[in-house]
Amino acid sequence: MSKEIIQFDQAMFETKLDAMVRDKVEQIVNAMLDEEADLIANAARYERSDGRKAYRAGHYARRFTVKAGRLGLKVPKLKGAVFESAVIERYRRREQSVEEALIDMYLAGVSTRQVDDISRLLWGERMPPQTLSDKLRKVYDQIDEWRNRPLGGEYPYVFMDGVWHKRSWGGSVENVSVLVAIGVDDTGHREVIGVAEGMKEDKASWEQFIRSMIERGLKGVRLVVGDRCAGLVATVGEMLPQARYQRCMVHFMRNVLSKVPPTHREWASAALMLICARIRYVTVNDWSSRRYLDMSRLDGIMQSTD
Repeated sequence: MSKEIIQFDQAMFETKLDAMVRDKVEQIVNAMLDEEADLIANAARYERSDGRKAYRAGHYARRFTVKAGRLGLKVPKLKGAVFESAVIERYRRREQSVEEALIDMYLAGVSTRQVDDISRLLWGERMPPQTLSDKLRKVYDQIDEWRNRPLGGEYPYVFMDGVWHKRSWGGSVENVSVLVAIGVDDTGHREVIGVAEGMKEDKASWEQFIRSMIERGLKGVRLVVGDRCAGLVATVGEMLPQARYQRCMVHFMRNVLSKVPPTHREWASAALMLICARIRYVTVNDWSSRRYLDMSRLDGIMQSTD
């Protein structure tokens, strides 16, 4: 029996495996380009055919970056027709998924220099800073267009809250408030109807946020659900006078359980969940008559605990 120990080099194996995958992808894409050239020419290479529409005139080399790495492609050239590939768009140097991955890294807080280094490490190619800036500018334009889109129809139910996220600003990480509104139309469809970043959860911020949604066409609001933020409650009463305000059950349960001793939290949590489940059942069954359940009784329990 051999006493030699077989050593397995994981890094070398992964490197060779990546190279094999890249080579196979390169072969497949080149074969697809040749097939497209045959279809445009209406004849295969060197084939004698009366229906031929174009002739091969060699090819030109081109680099194309995909998830598998950087590919060396042989793009056919035709005489008598223009070769336009459906596999690779003209002048495109990277697969769309690669560009989306780079943009996602930047939006997640990774610096442009780090994105550049990561792109070279993963795909062997750097993305020019100007190209990345142009791509991000288009993304920001699309986000602004979505934020300012007109609101059509009515939204009887609107959920509003302020969430806090960590954001990188000038090399330092800070907490940033984001005001969010989710609307439910009369068919039960739910969608995000408003997002505002960098605003505080005070009355002035909520007024600006709700006013922007009203200007975009927000109407038909009958019930607003949110936490017990004084600025939000007052703003809803002033700017949406036809709507009633209901306290969010999740915030309510959190506040109650924070005042319950640890030894009693398990049964108290189960009891609260049973109450909330009953409330949801009543609310759903009263949907057709547009009757909304008021949580003022439950809020009264919290008067002594807030």
